[in-house]
Amino acid sequence: MRLVLLGPPGAGKGTQAKRIADEYRVPHISTGDILRENLRAETPLGLEAKGFMDRGELVPDEVLVGIIRDRLGKPDCAGGFMLDGYPRTIPQATALGEILGEKGTPLDVVLNIDVPDEELVSRLSGRRMCECGASYHVQFNPPAVEGVCDACGGRLYQRDDDKEDAIRNRLQVYSDQTQPLIDFYSKESLLASVDGTGGIDEIFAAIKKILDAYK
Repeated sequence: MRLVLLGPPGAGKGTQAKRIADEYRVPHISTGDILRENLRAETPLGLEAKGFMDRGELVPDEVLVGIIRDRLGKPDCAGGFMLDGYPRTIPQATALGEILGEKGTPLDVVLNIDVPDEELVSRLSGRRMCECGASYHVQFNPPAVEGVCDACGGRLYQRDDDKEDAIRNRLQVYSDQTQPLIDFYSKESLLASVDGTGGIDEIFAAIKKILDAYK
């Protein structure tokens, strides 16, 4: 099975990605992870990417494409893979199609976890942190005493990027970036959307119903 996983911040993509990887025994390939691996190993591609990053520039598509091409050529991808964080743009999607076309192994499905913005704002704005590193959620994982860390008794705080205005900005950026990709894969008849507003098990059951067709 070869799939791309899409989902906005707060959609629970990381949780579902792990379950998909375990259930279908495919490597979970995160663009950020493989970029860091290449940087750490000082591969030629990693060093090329580092040059751009050190200058505060975005890593260009041709470098990312090289890193993706290299990763998909590894033996553990022979039976399939799940890409997370790539592609992000139409040119990247086109490049991915070319890479897979060369191998004769096209994508099976692009899975989109769909959650309304208001639900995402509620989820993300409810997080509370402590200086000791503990993390809570006012709705899903509240501390025993409101505003007080269970672990150390410290005062809990809300990170700036968890505040509503910042969250809405992140969601707008995601939408602006990803909607063209959703439209692209929809036209390719590869897109499958899942309602991400239920419980973890409920969402995974819906995902499994879609992915079992490609086993």
